[in-house]
Amino acid sequence: MPRAHDYPDDLRVLQLLWRREEAPSARSGLTVSRIVEAAVDIADREGLKAVTMRRVAQGLGVSTMSLYNYVPGKEELAHLMFDHVYGEVPAGVPGDGDWRAGLEEVARGLWALHERHPWLVDLPLTRPLVGPNAVDRWEEQLRVVDGIGLAEVEMNAVLELVYGHVDGMARRRVEISRDAERSGMTDDEWWEHVFPVFTRVLADRDLAVSARVGEAVGAPHTDPELVFEFGLARILDGVAALLERRGTNSG
Repeated sequence: MPRAHDYPDDLRVLQLLWRREEAPSARSGLTVSRIVEAAVDIADREGLKAVTMRRVAQGLGVSTMSLYNYVPGKEELAHLMFDHVYGEVPAGVPGDGDWRAGLEEVARGLWALHERHPWLVDLPLTRPLVGPNAVDRWEEQLRVVDGIGLAEVEMNAVLELVYGHVDGMARRRVEISRDAERSGMTDDEWWEHVFPVFTRVLADRDLAVSARVGEAVGAPHTDPELVFEFGLARILDGVAALLERRGTNSG
């Protein structure tokens, strides 16, 4: 049955995340996995807001109420969707023993995941309930920075920093795309539209540095891919500098 509140049932989510593979219902053919896959398909095509229990049920050709026998609601479904797509992140310890190459692979794998599933930035997972895919990948990613001279808390912090950078730039990429859809203008077209006004209102200000930098970067400054790569390199440079000071840099 549907719930009277929007906060997910955390214990039920954990049970569903760590469920054993179930046999399809003889009557409806439903499984939790089929429901999750249908929800991901809707989110990929139309965004997370389009994912409702009714829409998922329609896609599966079943009644909405029948879904509640498997998943309590959309909030729980969001956690299942996250772990499902996280299984797409390449398995295995990346980098072949080179921590820097390994972290680059981790970051680019996550970047590609966000590109395939832009709705990931909309997931309200402030208290993530980790499933098997997330647990396995986190273990593999920690091994990239294990034994290179970082304390355990620093190993975790490095990965959190990489994750935060990917999420931030992926969010920016989605915002740019959505702005273009809402306005009907690309970034270049929008800039041409507002440039005359900016020129007029800023004419009496001393913005020599801003003007020089703006002219130098042009359109690429709004390119999340460029900023993603630049930021990732600087994060890894910082880790390398830390290890260098300790005399433990092997990457």
